[in-house]
Amino acid sequence: MTTSPSRGVRTQRMPREARRRQLLQAAHQVFVAHGFHGASMDEIAEVAEVSKPVLYQHFPGKRELYIALLDQHMDEFSALLQQALNSTNDNKLRVRATIHAYYEFIARDSQAFRLIFESDLLNDEEIGGRIEAFNAKFAFGIAEVVAEDTNLPPGQALLMGRALAGMAQVSARYWVDLRDEVSMEEASKLVSRLAWRGIGRFPKES
Repeated sequence: MTTSPSRGVRTQRMPREARRRQLLQAAHQVFVAHGFHGASMDEIAEVAEVSKPVLYQHFPGKRELYIALLDQHMDEFSALLQQALNSTNDNKLRVRATIHAYYEFIARDSQAFRLIFESDLLNDEEIGGRIEAFNAKFAFGIAEVVAEDTNLPPGQALLMGRALAGMAQVSARYWVDLRDEVSMEEASKLVSRLAWRGIGRFPKES
């Protein structure tokens, strides 16, 4: 057992991975409440009910903790999006499933969604680069669907893939405030229809 000097409580020993999950949950609360710049390792340790030395055993600094949390959320979201892209060979249903994944993720945890897409470190080269790589990966996946269904050149298909991903992202963010009026299923289907009808304006050439 160890004692937290800041709270005077006894901290039960945990397996390393369980402790890491606990610390990331505490960090999530603090970063959501205050953003990166307003958060402190002192407060994260206090929320986790551990001493600062325990926190620093797992994460050497606030930046590393923030990156670990961001990576965790992007991994969770990536799994949803990849499952959607792989769920069917029908491109219309694939677009619908992919857009639905954005809504499903924000419905599960709107703050995790905002940490990815509204981070106050988007201008940071490393962190912004991580988020851009994430966005690019799935925009490219959507672009492959667009190219297959329209025969558009790769550059044009990628531009449309970016546009469709952006439409899903932004509409999902605003849907959170309307969820009492519009269900998740209704919202994702509405945006999917809009997206698919847009793709349908570019028929394959024989």
